[in-house]
Amino acid sequence: MTRQKAAHTHRIPLNRDRVLRTAVALADATGIDALSMRRLAQELDVVPMALYKHVANKEELLDGMVDAVVGEIDPPAAGPDWQSVVRGRILSARRVLLRHPWAARVIESRTGPAPAVLAYLDSMAGSFRDGGLSADLTHHVMHAMGSRLLGFSQELFDTSGPSGPPSPELAARYPHIAELAATAAHDGGSTVGGGCDDQFEFEFALDLLLDGFESLRRQGWTSAPKA
Repeated sequence: MTRQKAAHTHRIPLNRDRVLRTAVALADATGIDALSMRRLAQELDVVPMALYKHVANKEELLDGMVDAVVGEIDPPAAGPDWQSVVRGRILSARRVLLRHPWAARVIESRTGPAPAVLAYLDSMAGSFRDGGLSADLTHHVMHAMGSRLLGFSQELFDTSGPSGPPSPELAARYPHIAELAATAAHDGGSTVGGGCDDQFEFEFALDLLLDGFESLRRQGWTSAPKA
């Protein structure tokens, strides 16, 4: 190692936080599939074995990257309107995941929630409870929201292929789908369907859910069987 490189390494010591931040930046730049321990070591200018002092393996690295990304979500804002508080937090989560397009897939691949995810979900549950939702209703709300709490949702179909109006043959066979496709607002980068506006569709569903939860809260809804 040259004297200049040794001095640089001395100025920026390797630690877990630096490893994770560099891994996140590398995944942002090259995609999660290109990330490897060897590639990360090269980026940090260390030997691969040096990484294992801070992350035991690739899976622990991915867990830590999820924690780092979720840690970027804004804390809940103060305010008496629980719907606005929850909505703002979820849209912050969505902005974070748009900055890190690989993160949703990694979050879904984890066998259990990472500590930062658990802390975030606990905080979200607290926002629902602070808004007057019962523990029973909050339990079901968390299930209904699913990954939307973290700013993303799983769509029905893989729409990564070319978009455009259906062929006359398909339109004749599936007239209602063709009709819906013709009404879609244009969004060339959409991931929710050819021509659909990602952000609009996400917020549309989010607002429907939040309004529905508030309606149930006012009704004093419970999952207990009626006598």
